[in-house]
Amino acid sequence: MKLTALIEKSDDGWFVGQLEEFPAILSQGKTIEELKFNLKDALNLLLDSNHLSVLPHLKKN
Repeated sequence: MKLTALIEKSDDGWFVGQLEEFPAILSQGKTIEELKFNLKDALNLLLDSNHLSVLPHLKKN
């Protein structure tokens, strides 16, 4: 799956990013590579969290 990272450099030199397809995913990094890693990590946390919140509902059926 391809995702679009919206990246800006802040006044203090950090890179700040957001995933266009998942606006709730925001992160930062000292380098673009670190920012990309952090965005992927945040996405994985969101998907894992959503997966875990759905499981109890699936088991009831």
